[in-house]
Amino acid sequence: MIPLKPFIQLLHFGYHQAMSCIFPVAIFGTLALSSMVEIPFVYRYDAVLIILLTVQYLMYRSGLETWDEIKVICIFHLIGLLLEIYKVSMGSWSYPEPGLTKVLGVPLYSGFMYASVASFMCQIWRRLKMDMTGWPGLASAGILGGAIYLNFFTHHFIPDFRWLLTALVFVVFWRTWIIYRVRSVTYRMPLSLAFIIVGFFIWLAENVATFFNAWKYPDQQQAWHWVSFGKISSWFLLVIISVIIVAQLKHVKAGMGK
Repeated sequence: MIPLKPFIQLLHFGYHQAMSCIFPVAIFGTLALSSMVEIPFVYRYDAVLIILLTVQYLMYRSGLETWDEIKVICIFHLIGLLLEIYKVSMGSWSYPEPGLTKVLGVPLYSGFMYASVASFMCQIWRRLKMDMTGWPGLASAGILGGAIYLNFFTHHFIPDFRWLLTALVFVVFWRTWIIYRVRSVTYRMPLSLAFIIVGFFIWLAENVATFFNAWKYPDQQQAWHWVSFGKISSWFLLVIISVIIVAQLKHVKAGMGK
C-alpha cells in the first residue's frame, strides 16, 4: 500500500508552487494568445503591457499579492528593463514588432519578465513560510550580486567572468540552506541547488517565450529553435540576484518587526 502522507505533501507543495506562478503563467499565456490572435486597434506589445498591468492590479486587489511584494516587483521591473535596453542596443536580441510603448527598441512589458521571477520568489517565500540558515550577510551577498549584474553589462568589452562568479556563488553560499514548510512538516535544501533548479525552469520558459516571439535572438531570426543550453548559466546568475534582493529585504523587514 502506497503511503498517503508523502503524496498529500507533494500535492500541497505543488499547489503552492502553482499559485506562486500565477503572474509568470499570465505573462506566457498572454504572449501565446497574442501571437495566435490578432488584437485590433492596438499593437501587440502595447496590448501585452496593458494586460499585465491589469493582472498585477487584480492580484493586488484580490490579496494574492501584497503591497510590499508589488514594490519588490517594481524594483525588478526597473532592473530588468535597464538590462534589456542595454542588451538590445548591443545586438544580443531584438524586439522586431512595432509598439507605442517601446523605449530605445525595448517594449515596457519586457521588464515584467524579470519581475515575474521576483513575484514567484515573494509568493513562494510567503506561502511556504521560508527562511534561511547560514545567510552570508549583506556585504558578501550584496557585493557578489552587484558583480553578477555588472558582468551582464561588461562582458561585451572585457572578459566574461560568469564562470568565476558561478564558482564564487558556491563558495559564498555553501553554508546557506533554504528552510521551507509544507503543512506541519519542515524541509530544507541547499540554496545553490535551488538556484540551479529555478534557473533551469526559467530557461524552459525562455524557450516558450521566444517560440511565441516575445523576443528573438540573432540566430532565431529565420526560424525558431531551442535556446542554447548554456543560457541556463545566465538565468542561474539572474536568480541569484533575485534571491539576494528578496532575502535581504525579508531580513530587514523581520528585523524591523522585532
